[in-house]
Amino acid sequence: MDNKICFVIAMQSEAQLLINKLNLTEDNNFAPGLPMRAWFGKLNNSGIIITVNGKDNDTALDLIGTQAATLTTHLAIEYFKPNMIISAGTAGGFSHKGAQIGDVYLSFPRVVFHDHRINIPGWDNMGKGLFNCWDTREMATILNLKTGIVSTGNSLDMLPTDEEYINKLGGEVKEMEAGAVAWVAYLYKIPFFCIKAITDLVDSIHPTSEQFNQNFNLAAGTLTESSISVINFLTRK
Repeated sequence: MDNKICFVIAMQSEAQLLINKLNLTEDNNFAPGLPMRAWFGKLNNSGIIITVNGKDNDTALDLIGTQAATLTTHLAIEYFKPNMIISAGTAGGFSHKGAQIGDVYLSFPRVVFHDHRINIPGWDNMGKGLFNCWDTREMATILNLKTGIVSTGNSLDMLPTDEEYINKLGGEVKEMEAGAVAWVAYLYKIPFFCIKAITDLVDSIHPTSEQFNQNFNLAAGTLTESSISVINFLTRK
């Protein structure tokens, strides 16, 4: 099968609705001895892969953040040989930039890091990431989705310094994995973009964790439906 689209998703609870909707089958030969898991199936004669980071051995909680995402993406590329990588999941947005709970964003024009602060010329840009995305603008217009720069960091909260960097970099979506996925896709020269559903408004007076728990099911639903629409767009004749 020539065309394979691989979704890299941190948490299985973010991925499960999509796995069910697409009737995918788990590949038990993926990442033996490691927590990462993968499911495979077909839609519109294209291969659809969903990988998740799996559970931490000590806490039994989903592995989140850039370390797990880096390894999952590398393993997925080596094993499945996909033609496109999509970092999908839930994320935070900014009400003052027009985000609402349940909105779905496609990344464009780039993905950045907001917590890799290296104040040395050359390394400063390396720290920011600045990974260009596959052009999602036509797809976003047709599917009535938003676009924006996705900014990655390894903390759920947002310190004032993080907020300053996000604003400097033009970030509209804040999350914890996309920059790592983008870097690995860049190394392998595979087209990449993000699909991110908003669970929380980072600039709200309400704690991020509280909003995340309250809005997760809504965002997981919009993420699933939008992901299926994206697959149909990408695999259309």
